[in-house]
Amino acid sequence: MTGLGELDRPETPTSPGAWDAGSEQALSPAATPATTPASAPEAAADRKPSSPRRGAADPVKALMHRHRELCERAVDPLEIAAGLEAHGITDRTAARFRHRDVFSLAEEMYARVSRDGDAPPSSAPAAPRARADWALLTLLPGTLCAAAVAAVHLTHGQSRLFAAAAGALAVALALRAALRRGPLSRPDRSAPGRGTTWTAWLLAYAVLGNGLLGSAIAGGPDGLPTGTADGPWPLTASPVLALALACAPAAWTAHFFTARARRKLAASRGLEDFAAAVRPLLLGAFALFLGALAALLTLCAAVLDEPAAYAEALTLGALLFLARLLTTHGFAYAPAVVLTATATIQAAALAAVFTSRLPGCGFLAAPVETLVTAWGAGSVPTLACGAAALALLIHAGRKLTRASAHAPPEPSR
Repeated sequence: MTGLGELDRPETPTSPGAWDAGSEQALSPAATPATTPASAPEAAADRKPSSPRRGAADPVKALMHRHRELCERAVDPLEIAAGLEAHGITDRTAARFRHRDVFSLAEEMYARVSRDGDAPPSSAPAAPRARADWALLTLLPGTLCAAAVAAVHLTHGQSRLFAAAAGALAVALALRAALRRGPLSRPDRSAPGRGTTWTAWLLAYAVLGNGLLGSAIAGGPDGLPTGTADGPWPLTASPVLALALACAPAAWTAHFFTARARRKLAASRGLEDFAAAVRPLLLGAFALFLGALAALLTLCAAVLDEPAAYAEALTLGALLFLARLLTTHGFAYAPAVVLTATATIQAAALAAVFTSRLPGCGFLAAPVETLVTAWGAGSVPTLACGAAALALLIHAGRKLTRASAHAPPEPSR
């Protein structure tokens, strides 16, 4: 695929069909009769001006040659428009091809492919269907996490430590498998992206961070965590258990959003119409996931007899869901940056409290202590995750409402 500079610059196609018969005849030396100097004026008067070469005035054909595979496999003009949009062709670029917008340009390209019969029309891409394998995989993290929490509550001493370590490893492996298949997988079916490390940090902070921060501000901690909520380093398991159980609702919600967006892509008549139709669909899927997560939080808090911590858990769940939804549609860079920044803020808050114990550094913990005194230890992750989730929601509203985000992937060469 050539660069965007070449895409934007119309030029004469090099295919055999780019020139008409008259142009070839006009360029052929044999087609020009020899004339004597005396008959030159008469020949010049009798000769009609040649028609302009169709190739030079047909930049759309050149663009079709550059996007040949896209044109051949397209089942409607909007799919071509989505592909052109993905390659950086905007409405301003379409004006260079004598069209008012990208969709108008795509309509001509689709009509000319169908008219010329370059390729038989293919069937419309069906919306992704739910499969039993990925449905079971998305239930696995929550099941193993519930088993691990039960094992931690039923054991004591060193056995509790082994149960916690084994449970964390099992949940991590199950989550990795769930993210490699189904609606939560990356487009290239690869392993989870570079934001995985920071996601693990955010989940670990949800279990250990608030207890550590509260103990540090009070002068502790006086010992290692015991796995209970009333120890010297209190643990909160209900948010993480609810998030692990929410893996299944997240997958189903992502599947719902993708399937409905594909249907909107097939039914829309323009890029702006598609964006207007997908925007409420995105907000609805986001609200649906948050509702499921809130219900799971209530259930887990009641079973474990712990505070539900709605603000902290919902903002973290919103952040992780939006980051994964963007990643599954090919926008992995922004989620990785936002997750990194969020984890860094939480780590900096803890580091500031411990660093303030050094001589002359007491001022470092003043902002964190003020925040914790006013709203509790959970206010730090709530503010950090809430701001990050809002940023990703705005970003998703721009990226996931584009037709190119839902177009079928180009076939590998």
